[in-house]
Amino acid sequence: MLDHTDLAIIDELRANGRMTMKELGAKVHLSAQAARLRVDKLEEMGVITGYTAIVEPAKLGLPVHAFLHLFMNNIYHGPLHAFLNAQQYVVRTHKISGDACYLLEARFPTNVELDDFLTELNAYANYRLSIVIR
Repeated sequence: MLDHTDLAIIDELRANGRMTMKELGAKVHLSAQAARLRVDKLEEMGVITGYTAIVEPAKLGLPVHAFLHLFMNNIYHGPLHAFLNAQQYVVRTHKISGDACYLLEARFPTNVELDDFLTELNAYANYRLSIVIR
C-alpha cells in the first residue's frame, strides 16, 4: 500500500526524474538514504517501471501528429500487427472497446508520408483519422 510519502516521491520524480536523492529527500522531508530506500521499494513493487527523456517530436522532424481508430473486418489481426510493428511512424497502439478495434497514435514528417501510410493501412483495416491541431 502506498502512503502519502510514496505518492509525494512519485509526483516529484514525474516532474524531474533526474533529481538527486538528496534533492528528492529535501522535497519530501526525508534523508537522501531514506529517499533512495523508498524509490528502491517503489521500483521493486513495479510502481516505478523506468525513467525516460521527454522529447519534442516536431524538433525531430515529425510535426504531423495523428490518431487513428482502426476497424477490422475479420477476427484475425495478425497481418495488421505485423504491418504496424514494421512502421517507423507508429508511436503506440491500444486495443480498445467501442466502435473501433484499435486506437493508433502516429507521427509523420509530412502529409505525404501520412498518405502513403494510410494507403498501405487500407490493405489491413479501415480507419477514421484525426489530426492533432495542437
